[in-house]
Amino acid sequence: MTHIHTLTRHRDIQNWVSDRHGIPAIARVRNRFGEESAQLKLSFERPQRKNRASQDDGMSPCSWTAWLAELDRQQLALKVDLAADDFELVDRRQ
Repeated sequence: MTHIHTLTRHRDIQNWVSDRHGIPAIARVRNRFGEESAQLKLSFERPQRKNRASQDDGMSPCSWTAWLAELDRQQLALKVDLAADDFELVDRRQ
């Protein structure tokens, strides 16, 4: 039995992320020509380490509505490994 699933339904994606205390985020990235595009991210709570400098990872939290709209626009899906509790964004047409 496989533990890898590809999620495309919005409710399934939201539930999987929320169950792991995650929030949607979008990073604006520029290509070598200076054109800006949206890169979808998911941010998960991690234990805070004392005396660790804050690092800007370029992510901006956003609403689920905006995140899911961008997911559909880019025709992506969330591929999850239930055994390892890991994920990646993949092309929906695969």
